[in-house]
Amino acid sequence: MPRMTAARAAVEILKREGVTNAFGVPGAAINPFYKALKEGGGISHTLARHVEGASHMAEGYTRAKAGNIGVCIGTSGPAGTDMITGLYSAIADSIPILCITGQAPVSKLHKEDFQAVDIASIAKPVTKAATTVLEAAQVPGVFQQAFHLMRSGRPGPVLIDLPIDVQQTEIEFDPETYEPLPVHKPRATRAQAEKALRFLLESERPLIVAGGGIINADASDLLVEFAELTGVPVISTLMGWGTIPDDHELSAGMVGVQTAHRYGNATFLESDFVLGIGNRWANRHTGYNMDAYTQGRKFVHVDVEPTQIGKIFAPDYGIASDARAALELFIEVAKELKAEGRLPDFAAWAASSQERKATLQRRTHFDNIPIKPQRVYEEMNKAFGPETRYVTTIGLSQIAAAQFLHVYRPRHWINCGQAGPLGWTIPAAIGAAVADPETPIVALSGDYDFQFMIEELAVAAQHKVPYVHVLVNNAYLGLIRQAQVNLDINFQVNLEFENINTPELGVYGVDHVKVAEGLGVKAIRVTDPNELGAALEEAKKLAAEYQVPVVVEAILERVTNIAMSKTVDMSNVTEFEELATEPGHAPTAIRPLV
Repeated sequence: MPRMTAARAAVEILKREGVTNAFGVPGAAINPFYKALKEGGGISHTLARHVEGASHMAEGYTRAKAGNIGVCIGTSGPAGTDMITGLYSAIADSIPILCITGQAPVSKLHKEDFQAVDIASIAKPVTKAATTVLEAAQVPGVFQQAFHLMRSGRPGPVLIDLPIDVQQTEIEFDPETYEPLPVHKPRATRAQAEKALRFLLESERPLIVAGGGIINADASDLLVEFAELTGVPVISTLMGWGTIPDDHELSAGMVGVQTAHRYGNATFLESDFVLGIGNRWANRHTGYNMDAYTQGRKFVHVDVEPTQIGKIFAPDYGIASDARAALELFIEVAKELKAEGRLPDFAAWAASSQERKATLQRRTHFDNIPIKPQRVYEEMNKAFGPETRYVTTIGLSQIAAAQFLHVYRPRHWINCGQAGPLGWTIPAAIGAAVADPETPIVALSGDYDFQFMIEELAVAAQHKVPYVHVLVNNAYLGLIRQAQVNLDINFQVNLEFENINTPELGVYGVDHVKVAEGLGVKAIRVTDPNELGAALEEAKKLAAEYQVPVVVEAILERVTNIAMSKTVDMSNVTEFEELATEPGHAPTAIRPLV
């Protein structure tokens, strides 16, 4: 039997589980693992500037490509605690990442050793499993189980904590005979599929709500096939955006209290049956007024996690199933129903959803200086085509992006949906670009998100990771300011100051162009909306030429209120800005205004 250190065995398992890339920061307590990583070969490593950044890179890497599992590595103590935010955002969105941390020697764990913290206990609430391995011989089994857990059922992250002496201990392990454990996912039955579709047969105005579970199951093709077979319009959730192309005749928009379309909400409120697949009825989708969301319609909920069914509200029928397995059966049953002439004709209902799409629009075309944010997204629609992958996290910039941008393919909207940590965008974009360097990436940040982990731009410069980063700057915590309106305050949300080194910025404070250039990337500042298009085109050229990120900073008006519900009620959304009333008001809308 071959003998090797436990750390080397772990590296060999990573390779046999399909890992080709890792993101991390070495340190004393994890150095034996890094030695094994170097000697084992076969895994590329991206050195982050912050360990939290490494965890978000791992997330972006997983989210960008089906089958990927991002790996992030850090030393003991603060490295693990820094990665907790990444683990939280991963488990919240059902994203499998593996977090590997170093640890003090086993004999010192109870002695308050330097940088020794019980990271497994800290991480347990935000992982599917978190383990400090106390016996070197257990390392292969712990890693094998980690991949089994990450892939089985509802996907999610795992943390493995390796004391330094455990890493260095030699064990017997044969990599050549290692095999991953079979993945377990619940599957719908034929009887369940038939019962679910009976609700469809009894309805007049049905909708499919397509969640992120469809993307996780790599089943977007089946979702589109099922929608086309039945003629039922599709509402995408924020995490499911891209399951059906925005310009598809059955794409009915998004629903919710923030990241939603006027036409999406209007169509949903007219529906009488909703088939939710791989979604979790998140509050930004449903709002808190559950009567408004549920009254007058029946619900069938399909989710890979049995305990998710009934968590937010009780559906009329629930099925615990992987989205792909359920859709395969739905298609099989629907084909039989169609052959028997029993499928209703929903063409008039689908047409009505497209009519709303062509009439209930928000205005994007403004020539104001400073720039109104809506114009930025209009110019992005012009500059970036259907092949573009967008990466963003939270804030008014993300909410407006969901209202105005267009997504045409699964995994082309990479968004931290539930946790929404500021600073997530830059490292996640890097991880996504490493995972799929052939797909053009456009990151989007407000000024505060951009500043949180701006140092990770140096990672992209060092490792030659090109993408375009659109930065909308109003020197405000815009979403928090808008939330404070209901409390009649405007407190501690102002970021403005006069930068003594860049007086031409006025009160916009931080000179992002200088900072970005200092970190080794290119940057362009735009103050005139009519120059946005040219700047975005120049950014694409510079990114290709220099193989680094290119930041395009748009100087916005200080205060803009983006459409959302003041009462967290999807039936009561306030439109703060002027609506589109003629085609020139929304020239990049999916359907021309009528």
